[in-house]
Amino acid sequence: METEELYQTYKPLLFSIAYQMTGSVTDAEDLVQEAFLTYNHVSSEKVIENKKAYLCKIVMNSSIDKLRSAANKREVYVGEWLPEPLVDAENDPSHTYMMKESISTAYLLLLQQLSEDERAVFLLREVFQYSYEEIAAIIEKSYANCRQIFHRAKKSMENRPKATTLDFQSMKSSLEQFTMALQTGNIKKMLELLKTDAVLISDGGGKVKAALNPIYSSERIVLLFTSIMKKLPENTRMEFKVVNGFPGVFVIVNDNVAYVVSLEFQDDKIWRMYMVANPEKLVHLQK
Repeated sequence: METEELYQTYKPLLFSIAYQMTGSVTDAEDLVQEAFLTYNHVSSEKVIENKKAYLCKIVMNSSIDKLRSAANKREVYVGEWLPEPLVDAENDPSHTYMMKESISTAYLLLLQQLSEDERAVFLLREVFQYSYEEIAAIIEKSYANCRQIFHRAKKSMENRPKATTLDFQSMKSSLEQFTMALQTGNIKKMLELLKTDAVLISDGGGKVKAALNPIYSSERIVLLFTSIMKKLPENTRMEFKVVNGFPGVFVIVNDNVAYVVSLEFQDDKIWRMYMVANPEKLVHLQK
């Protein structure tokens, strides 16, 4: 199989592994490119029998290295950390390996709580359905060790409040209603759409103004959003997008994406709101 054909065949899988490991679209794209460069170099000198396994191993190991090198930066990160938004994943063929739930912002945040090895084993087993033998070969640990790591990681992932999975159109409708209420200053409607114990997490990365800590309660969230709206210029517009597999919205200021908001629901109401404002995490979305 020629390199170009290999690239077209395995890029979706490799990108999804790298993105779910790192939470970064930019890093995932770079890691996939580097994997194929390495493959080209090595395959010119020796025959690689299982090309898919070899490429997965390169990307997974590179992702783990990337996470470990970024650990110190994460410790001094200003405010809350959110993954880079992955937009229009449902319509992009390069994301065909991604299940909607496994790329949601909430899911990616949970993955961040696992160690690098736990994250690797959990994703390969739970999301990509690899056997323990295959996982052991990729991350170079024993079969028994991989089983143990997986069960530990799965327990951590299950230990959390569950969001409600609504149909896509219902979630989109709630988001549209909330956005309209925000633009018209209809505070009552915004409060109706939010759970009283709703939480807003925003990520400015110290680059732009954003709440350094989560905002708790529907009243405080509405207060913050109405305050932001008053400061936005008149040419601000909003565009609805699919963000990390779920309905989301771009807030566009002076033709630049300034905020990306995605949601999570519980009991048919907006329960979690995630707002990425760090310009470094929005570079890949600018036209």
